[in-house]
Amino acid sequence: MMNLTAQTPAPTTPAVIGLTSIEAEERLAELGPNTLPEPEPPSPLRVFLIQFRNPIIYILLLASALSFATGRIEDGLFILVVLLINASIGTYQEYSADRAAAALRKLEQPSARVIRDGVACRIEAKRLVVGDLVLLESGDRIPADLMLVDASDLRCDESLLTGESMPVPKGRTVEGSSNETASSMLLAGSLVTRGRAKGVVTATGTATMLGGIAAKLGRASSSQPPLVARLAKFTNALAVFVGLAALLLVVAGFMQGLPMHDLVMMSVGLAVSAVPEGLPIAISVALAVSMRRMAARNVIVRSMPAVEALGSTTIIATDKTGTLTSNVQTVTEIRLPDGTDIALDAHADLDKCEIRASGLDSDLVRERARRLLRAALLANEGTLARRDDLWVAAGDTVDVALLAAGRKAGLGQEELNDRYPLAARIAYEPEHKYAASFHHGGDRIHVFVKGASEVLIEMSDRMDSAGNVVEIDRTSLLAQKEEMAARGLRVLAFAEGEIGASLAGSLGHGHLVDLVFLGLAGLQDPVRPEVPNAMKDCHAAGVEVVMVTGDDPRTAAAIARDAGLGFHAGQVVSGHDIDEAARAGDQRLDEITREARIYARVQPTQKSAIVASLIRNGHIVAVTGDGVNDGPALKKAHVGVAMGLRGTEVAKESADLVVTNDNFASIVAGIAEGRAAYRNIRKVVLMSVATGAAEVLLFMLSLPFGLPMPLLPVQLLWLNLVTNGIQDVALAGGRPEGDELAGPPRSPLEPVLDGTMIQRVVQSTVVIGGAAFLAFQWMIAHGYGVPEARNITLLIFVMFENVQTLACSSERRSIFSVDILRNRFLLLSVLAAQTIHISAMYVPWLSGTLGLSPIMPLEWGLSMLIASSLVLVTEVDKFVSRRRRDRSSHA
Repeated sequence: MMNLTAQTPAPTTPAVIGLTSIEAEERLAELGPNTLPEPEPPSPLRVFLIQFRNPIIYILLLASALSFATGRIEDGLFILVVLLINASIGTYQEYSADRAAAALRKLEQPSARVIRDGVACRIEAKRLVVGDLVLLESGDRIPADLMLVDASDLRCDESLLTGESMPVPKGRTVEGSSNETASSMLLAGSLVTRGRAKGVVTATGTATMLGGIAAKLGRASSSQPPLVARLAKFTNALAVFVGLAALLLVVAGFMQGLPMHDLVMMSVGLAVSAVPEGLPIAISVALAVSMRRMAARNVIVRSMPAVEALGSTTIIATDKTGTLTSNVQTVTEIRLPDGTDIALDAHADLDKCEIRASGLDSDLVRERARRLLRAALLANEGTLARRDDLWVAAGDTVDVALLAAGRKAGLGQEELNDRYPLAARIAYEPEHKYAASFHHGGDRIHVFVKGASEVLIEMSDRMDSAGNVVEIDRTSLLAQKEEMAARGLRVLAFAEGEIGASLAGSLGHGHLVDLVFLGLAGLQDPVRPEVPNAMKDCHAAGVEVVMVTGDDPRTAAAIARDAGLGFHAGQVVSGHDIDEAARAGDQRLDEITREARIYARVQPTQKSAIVASLIRNGHIVAVTGDGVNDGPALKKAHVGVAMGLRGTEVAKESADLVVTNDNFASIVAGIAEGRAAYRNIRKVVLMSVATGAAEVLLFMLSLPFGLPMPLLPVQLLWLNLVTNGIQDVALAGGRPEGDELAGPPRSPLEPVLDGTMIQRVVQSTVVIGGAAFLAFQWMIAHGYGVPEARNITLLIFVMFENVQTLACSSERRSIFSVDILRNRFLLLSVLAAQTIHISAMYVPWLSGTLGLSPIMPLEWGLSMLIASSLVLVTEVDKFVSRRRRDRSSHA
């Protein structure tokens, strides 16, 4: 256990330059990882005991006690054995699901940017140690308690720790002031909502304020998925129905003179076998299996209900950069103000490439390009340095691309910073649309600015033309920018200026005027190669896609075309259009979002309004986000999807899913897995409800006809164990069928037992219950003894369950066209159920308790033939359903 006194701030001088890797490893070994202690998951014993907290279990325990009291020791022991086996199965399922969920959570590890060995790099936050120099920017979650050494326009949300709802300004204060500690300390767990900062780690893990709070609190239990809650209510309603049916059977049996003990035991066994009390566990298994499969496809599920919701998604509001594209920005073109165009090799080696210019003024052109890139490198917050013979980059991808372009031109960030010492910096923020830096240079302050073209053009009153400074031609520059954007380039502008050194103490936004416009740079971020096919899958699945980006409309449109996003010119709207529509009212905004497919120049705050409008239009919305301001949109959407590579911590915590590779295709894969999970849930429901109802029907038909009980209570319990304990779980974990994206999403209001399901439940109930009754009646009428007739009837039921399991392996496809071997566990569960039942016939104590005896091969074959009748009925129903869907699709 770490303590606060053991963790003291490192001396000021080494903290400013950061630690070496060796120092960090030594401190990590001494103080331990920067993590909070997590409570141990419940032990298998505790999970096992929880299985007995069930009203059905109490009824069975009462039935067991009744058996012991009346001298039926074997029946009482068998009920207890059944309870132990069911509890063991439930324990295995729940404990495995908990462990799997914990393993998935470990895949999503927070990270931090630090200075190690003099170079900025990203490490796992758990490896932070006291004395590390941490770099922070808007959207980061503070990974440990820090003391500020540098800050620029810094605001932090400390509501998690203090309850203060408004962001708190932070910065280095004058020593001895009353608020020195509060304003210069950054607390672990709080969020950077604005600005940039550097801070030295003063405490990690349990020694932080957050660690002290966490030590006093227990881990909150996870909420129950809505689908599980609905099914639990359905199970309770079914229990009431079965209870009434059991009461009727008791009354009918009593009127026929059957022993009361047998009637009570029969009712108890029938109720337990008919009510699918294990259904919620099977559903949880289905969702847990889908979570693991999504993880294998680069989607980490942070909220289990999101598995179900993702499969219902009707529209995806996706980012462009890094999601549809590769997020590897490269400067491929420089356009000087007089129209001179310079091409850069997108894939050139940084150590060998140089800017090549042709013509009489090639040297002058190169010099002008270097002047532009000098502004790009100085007004830059990224880093690009050699480490172990490799180029290591940190920071915004655009900043890194500009640093690479500068390196190709022979410019180094370090040398420029030495030549022009930094005086002040204005960090990039979305509302500004630019970043700027102020540098000492003799008796002047040099100003360098990079940002959106239209903003910098307005800041400038002059421009560089053939090496001369002339009056700016804004019309020409805007036309150049439009032409570059139309080719799918992301366009940035650059400018420079000078101000008097006497203003060095009050540098800020107001000094960015009367600048010299240096030119434009075009950057490319190619569409990921797998995205066009993913777009086709979305179209086939009935899932619409809209792009929401801060880029220029023409750039967005060019990328959308490459990505395969279908649209026309009227479906491209801007953030300005969204603001105007919002001011006119929700109705006007909803009209726009019904048609729009590309939202360009959108601010993060406008993204939330777009999502809300899509929801009002009846969509189930999945939205992607990566920034701190994306949090409201991620929360508002039905499914929030955060980007794992470039996403801020606040975006990840606001989201239901985290895509580890930031790839749009992974989201589409997640939709397929979500639909597969829901299909498996429907299969389990059909299996459980139909077989339980068939058992009730068998008894309700037998008693009015004066027949003896067709199955003993212990036989009903055995049947329930063999079917639900093995085959339901196999159905819940079944593999996707491969056509999950071949049709439209289901309605979120669609009940689990919809019209199709009810029809199939009724069909299966009538076939299974009716065939078992006719077989039992025939055997009694033809001289079979009651124990022998029960023995074969029980076998018929087991075989019906085997056939039902195979028939449920696909809701639409014929059982003869399904590759059963793809789901080996399902096939093994069928074989296991059959093998266990036949084996029980040869185990003396078990066969005696269950009233089982070995059967002849002919009897086994006839039982299988009877059970096969379910295949015929199911196949006819599937065939008719397919024809009906085909006619509807062609109508």
